[in-house]
Amino acid sequence: MPHSMSYTVHEIAQMLKVSKLTVYDLIKKGELRAYRVGKQMRVDGVELEAYKQRGQRYEATAYYGEALSESRLISQRAAAPLPSSQLVITGHDACLELLSKHLERENKSIRPLRSFVGSMEGLIALFHGDAHIVSTHLFDGDTGEYNLPYIRKLLVGLPYMVIHVAARSAGLYVQPGNPKGIASWTDVAKPGIMLVNRERGSGARVLLDEQLRINGLKREVLHGYGNEETTHLAVAGQVGSGQADVGVGIEKVAYAVGIDFVPLMQEQVDLVVLKQPEHMPWIDILLQVLRSAAYREELMAIRGYDTSRTGEIRMEA
Repeated sequence: MPHSMSYTVHEIAQMLKVSKLTVYDLIKKGELRAYRVGKQMRVDGVELEAYKQRGQRYEATAYYGEALSESRLISQRAAAPLPSSQLVITGHDACLELLSKHLERENKSIRPLRSFVGSMEGLIALFHGDAHIVSTHLFDGDTGEYNLPYIRKLLVGLPYMVIHVAARSAGLYVQPGNPKGIASWTDVAKPGIMLVNRERGSGARVLLDEQLRINGLKREVLHGYGNEETTHLAVAGQVGSGQADVGVGIEKVAYAVGIDFVPLMQEQVDLVVLKQPEHMPWIDILLQVLRSAAYREELMAIRGYDTSRTGEIRMEA
């Protein structure tokens, strides 16, 4: 490893075979000394080599299926408290980039760190104390409700707050002119239709899986179900280039790529935070930003968002 090089969080996560959230945790605890270049955190090669030589090893955050116990959460937090100056914000949406900018502008001591993971992994990271502000848009087919059923199950016994950010149109990306005549969730399973999917745990993947379940469709009948991309833009790009006929995503990306969009859902994007005493100062700032005219106006300027309930507290526990 050339010691003169520097590495991004993503590159370090790949080298250490851990999640990016774990790398952020190492930086927050001072185990890895990092510096910022624009919006990106970097670590020098000599610093990374020194960390490895100290013989410290960290496990990656579980993706699914790991038992979530309150006692384990408490012990992890006691060992690695989250400083209020650095806020790890998970999710992909443009509203989060805007939020990071406004938080920093509102209070110069706040340093937002972005982690580009899906809704489910973000909630698990919040449970384990590896994230501060988690964005989620998870559809529950049994209740027809967004986010709250999943949050209640994953954050049992913890004090949390669910804050609404925006509603947006979700549905299907299709090629210009919609030559395959795709108009519903069931059309995704028609013969001759090639799908491009999102990664497991993302809101778009959960939405598709729930719609398949509701409509009695097996994922095995979908061509391309295992063809995964990690962003809405990448999914839309495959559809636009003709590599796929359909993909699940949000409206504004379809317009950016120049493909057609079939709106099927109005999904709710919420933020989840833990109401710990040391978090309350920045939670107050977070609410001020979300409810400010400046944030709403900038968000409304991005096509496809409904901000009528931005900053509303949906649930507290």
